[in-house]
Amino acid sequence: MADINVKRVKSSEIEFKDRLVSINRVTKVTKGGRTFSFSAIVVVGNENGIVGYGLGKAKEVTSAIAKGIDDAKKNLVKVPILKGTLPHEQTGKYSGANVFLKPAAPGTGVIAGGAMRAVLESVGVRDVLAKSKGSSNPHSVVKATINALVQLKDPYMVSQLRGIELSKVFNG
Repeated sequence: MADINVKRVKSSEIEFKDRLVSINRVTKVTKGGRTFSFSAIVVVGNENGIVGYGLGKAKEVTSAIAKGIDDAKKNLVKVPILKGTLPHEQTGKYSGANVFLKPAAPGTGVIAGGAMRAVLESVGVRDVLAKSKGSSNPHSVVKATINALVQLKDPYMVSQLRGIELSKVFNG
């Protein structure tokens, strides 16, 4: 995420909703028996263009989720959203996961699966068509989706850079 387009956001004075993407139980076998611990992937967002993800690990599920939420609030990014959808098509990649995001007409809804749905709903997108290709590992899919969202260009900024009116950049 070393992109010039990435806008980091501070988590103070913003109300966030958190969504649990997945919980994984991990077993460590020791001389005294099996030790269980949990890892939780959590996505937080204000449903208005700000989203972040975090990973929490602990001996209990509730504390793993709490740690995940704290971690997610430290990794927030701003995403351009236009009329409840994305400004343009975008692909994202992380490790083995590839995602494809496409803007949709109003009333379409969020057509996305599992981990992608959590990220897109947290960021506040209401109409989008999305496809996940490759790995279905929730860690990779969440990171690939955020990677795609970070690469989106704001149509207002594009129109200013090119020196043309907004209607020529985005006809909607």
